[in-house]
Amino acid sequence: MQWDWQFTAEILPRMLWATLNTLMAAGIGYAIAAVLGLVFAIAQRTRFRVLTVTVREVVEFLRSTPLVLQIFFVYYVGPEYGVSLSPWVAGMIAIGLHYAAYLSEVYRGGIESVSKGQWEACTAINLTTVQTYRRIILPQALPPSVAGMGNYLISIFKDTPMLSVIGVAELMQAANAIGGQNYRYLEPYTIVGLVFLIISLFSAGLIRGFESWVRRKLGMY
Repeated sequence: MQWDWQFTAEILPRMLWATLNTLMAAGIGYAIAAVLGLVFAIAQRTRFRVLTVTVREVVEFLRSTPLVLQIFFVYYVGPEYGVSLSPWVAGMIAIGLHYAAYLSEVYRGGIESVSKGQWEACTAINLTTVQTYRRIILPQALPPSVAGMGNYLISIFKDTPMLSVIGVAELMQAANAIGGQNYRYLEPYTIVGLVFLIISLFSAGLIRGFESWVRRKLGMY
């Protein structure tokens, strides 16, 4: 099979539209994971042992089971308990939960890198827990977490094709559909590979730049 430029030009608008869907899925999934991951990390450091143990077990469960299983579970098992979600919403929830578990470990590592003296100083000046995290701990914990957070952003982007199993119109599903309709898979799959490569390289560069900026801003160089 030879490369057909005319066919490539015909399918390009559809592939670009699917790329936008893929980027949107990755962005929304990452936003959910970033917020929920921080909640998981802080919840594991509370003095309420039941909450700490429960959240730790949930995190371990999410990290130990495949993302595709969690996508199926949210989308197909939810309706049996009265929770019917669209493929998009189910996919975003599954990705958000799955990567929140990983990001919570990144946050936890950053939080534990803050010296014990900082915690003791917060207690000495009578700061509340919220003030301690917001004003003292998180500003110091987040910079070392940026690289890890960035890696998971790229991982989420590369995992978005799993959403095709429940019919989300992302890049891989579009390539499969085009290939099936035209009996040509070379062009759509090659475009998929190039799009993932370009966006991953661009994201990696952006993350390195952002990390350097944060460190310079905080005087860490």
